[in-house]
Amino acid sequence: MNLFFNPNGVGDVAFLQIDPTEGEFNYKKNNDVVEITNEDNEVVGYNFFNISTHIQLEGNGHIKLTEEIVNQLQQMIKNNGFTYELNADLSPKFVVGYVETKEKHPDADKLSVLNVNVGNDTLQIVCGAPNVEQGQKVVVAKVGAVMPSGMVIKDAELRGVASSGMICSMKELDLPNAPKEKGIMVLDDSYDIGQAFFE
Repeated sequence: MNLFFNPNGVGDVAFLQIDPTEGEFNYKKNNDVVEITNEDNEVVGYNFFNISTHIQLEGNGHIKLTEEIVNQLQQMIKNNGFTYELNADLSPKFVVGYVETKEKHPDADKLSVLNVNVGNDTLQIVCGAPNVEQGQKVVVAKVGAVMPSGMVIKDAELRGVASSGMICSMKELDLPNAPKEKGIMVLDDSYDIGQAFFE
């Protein structure tokens, strides 16, 4: 679940993305709230108009969700006659991972299939970085993470192999002094597996 707010570019409207999806959408408006559903009538998002009269949002672009903001959005949804219950995962989306195994992709020379321990889970991630190796600590963007470019990380399939998340480079994380060479960011041993990278 991701919240976007761009008062300078779009105006006093916040967009809550519940499920990154494509296709045809249906819109139902009650006062300041628009509920967005997909072709299967599943709720995939909300637009909140005149948001600043209801909630104080700090920032521009991708807004970090807190329990308080989720509760306020839920109240707006209910107050405007909708019944959808928000179920927000507020856990960090950029975490330190440990590459436990690395295997060659069965159908692509430049891709590797990794098992990456992120603390409370082990993710299978397909990665094309030339410098990724077993035994490294790396930055993992989990499913639902919003990259600085605005891209949302989704479950994917790369050349027939499932991939849940992305191993990040310094450039992708928009960090200063990012090298020009292609490759992921390798962390030193001072980082703990599963810890939030940006906290």
